[in-house]
Amino acid sequence: MAVRTDTRPAVLALAGDIVCVVVFCALGRRSHEEGLTLAGIAETAWPFLSGTVLGWLVSRGWRAPTAVVPTGVIVWVATVVVGMLLRKASSQGVATSFVIVASVATALLLLGWRGVAALVRRRG
Repeated sequence: MAVRTDTRPAVLALAGDIVCVVVFCALGRRSHEEGLTLAGIAETAWPFLSGTVLGWLVSRGWRAPTAVVPTGVIVWVATVVVGMLLRKASSQGVATSFVIVASVATALLLLGWRGVAALVRRRG
């Protein structure tokens, strides 16, 4: 007899992480007046999204998709580290100030929604 697993929480959490990274990239492009074209956002986002996907694989995010620790922290660190390494490899900017801003912003986004979800679960 096969065991049915509900994959919706993992799919929604991964989608949430992707949306957070794309929002971060779009806001960054807008604040630097780089334009909000689909191609421009994709160019900015692909290194970070690569890190997000790697973070999901390393953390096995589907097991505890809304957990701040370990899933959220691993996804966040992978998003920033891999994103910056890929930006450097593709001759995109990795100034120290950008690394700090990206780290803080992605932490707020990727860990923030998980923290809110944890509060809702506790109160529910």
